Amino acid sequence: MAAALLLLVMVGTSFLSGIFGMAGGLVLVGVLLVLMPLPDAMALHAVTQIASNGWRCALWVRHVRWRIAAAYGIGCLLALAAWSLVRWVPDKPLALIGLGASPFLVRLLPPRLRPNPEVPAQGVAYGAACMGLMLLTGVAGPLADSFFLGGRLDRREIVATKAMCQAGSHALKLLYFGALVADPGQVEPWLAAAAILASMAGTLLARRVLDGMSDAVFRRWAGRLVVTIALLYLAQGAILLLR
Repeated sequence: MAAALLLLVMVGTSFLSGIFGMAGGLVLVGVLLVLMPLPDAMALHAVTQIASNGWRCALWVRHVRWRIAAAYGIGCLLALAAWSLVRWVPDKPLALIGLGASPFLVRLLPPRLRPNPEVPAQGVAYGAACMGLMLLTGVAGPLADSFFLGGRLDRREIVATKAMCQAGSHALKLLYFGALVADPGQVEPWLAAAAILASMAGTLLARRVLDGMSDAVFRRWAGRLVVTIALLYLAQGAILLLR
C-alpha cells in the first residue's frame, strides 16, 4: 500500500514539474524523507528526478539552450568537487531558512546583477550555488527557479533547459549520496524501475497542459509557485529553529 501511494505521489509531482519545470521535486523529497533514511531518500529522489527531467528534456530537446546548460553544468561540477573535499552539513533549520530566503534576496540585487540565464558567468555561479543547496537539502528550490525565470526565455525553453540542467545535477547528487558520503544510500532495483516509469508517466501527462498555456500565464503561475515554496521553506526552518 505504501509503495502504491509513493508511486502515485511520483506521478503527481512529475506532472507538476512537467508543467512548470519546478515544485514537484520539492514535494517528493519531503515525502521521501518522512518514509526513508536520508541517504536512501536522497538516492531514490535523485533516480526519480533524473528520469523525470531526462524524459522532459527528451520531449522538448529542440528547445534546450545548450550554452546555458553548459555554463550551469560547469558550476555544478565545481560545487561537487568542493563539497567532496569539505562534506560540511549545516543544521537543517538554517539550511531551510537560507533556501527559502534565496529568491527574496535575489530580488534585492541591482538590475545589472539580477538573474539572467543567458549570461554565462551567471550560469556558472548559479549552477554552483544550486548544486550546493541540492547537496544540503536534496533540491535546488526557489533559487534555481528564480534563475531560469530571469531573462527572456519562453516557457518551453525554460522547461527544457532547466530539465537538462536538473538531470545532470541530480546525477551528481546520486553520485554524492550513493558513493561519496560515509554511509551511502541504497535503492531497491524494483523501486527504482517503478519510480522511473511513474516519473515518465507524469511528464507525458503534463505535455498537453504546457502546450496549451501561454507564456504570460506560465510566468505568472510559476512566479507564484516560487514565492509559495520559498515561504513554506522559511516557515519550516523557523519552526525547527524554535524547537
